[in-house]
Amino acid sequence: MRRLFPVTEETAAQASGEASGTDVTDRAWGLLDLAEAYAYPSTDGPWLRANMVSTLDGAGQHEGRSHPISGAADMRIFGVLRALADVVVVGAETVRQEGYRPARAREDFAALREGAGQGPAPAIAVVTASLDLDFSLPLFTSPLVPTLVLTGAAAAPDRVAAAEKAGAKVLVAGDGMGVEPARAVAALAEQGLTRLLTEGGPRLLGQLVAAEVLDELCLTVSPMLTAGDAQRIAGGPAVTVPQRFELTSLLEEAGFLFSRYRRS
Repeated sequence: MRRLFPVTEETAAQASGEASGTDVTDRAWGLLDLAEAYAYPSTDGPWLRANMVSTLDGAGQHEGRSHPISGAADMRIFGVLRALADVVVVGAETVRQEGYRPARAREDFAALREGAGQGPAPAIAVVTASLDLDFSLPLFTSPLVPTLVLTGAAAAPDRVAAAEKAGAKVLVAGDGMGVEPARAVAALAEQGLTRLLTEGGPRLLGQLVAAEVLDELCLTVSPMLTAGDAQRIAGGPAVTVPQRFELTSLLEEAGFLFSRYRRS
């Protein structure tokens, strides 16, 4: 893996041909190296980052799933971002299509999470208006950390009861059927979950963008072309004024680009 941005002494030496003794062109990055590179910033409140993958022609999925356009390094970073988070926020449709399972504890990150005052694994928080979910799945019945369900105050009582019976904790984050992104972030922060990670899908990410609650985007650009009519990484209504984000990091491996953008 190579660091392309920001420029460091190593990358500057590489560019000028002055590097010697160490192969700075392409070196192995351990999991803790990646954890340091993707560490959450120190803030007083919650920080919401998204992790998404897109092909060269803008597809965020292939045949309804993101895995076919991913790669080995992308999956390593996927695991690291989860290991750094307090909670992974995901839309109900993505849970259904991607077959979400509970986050697992990983020995590689045990000391890091303990030092940060975190539990053994991040919680999964499912955003859903209808609660049309299979509550018999392991995501709800056997997580290491109880799964959260974010929904509106008008959600059907029988579905709320089904979620709670399965062991999920239901958080109200909207007055009607839907979930209001800003209230969802606040509801999770009230649970002590301030390092937030969303993995989409496109509809949820679009809602977070439109509500201006997204602080950071970690975007993998996959060296693939798919054509077709697959969704982009974010869907839904367009924002009135495009939001500007600033590039803070860029890594490369096997033709994949791993970018990190923060709100300007």
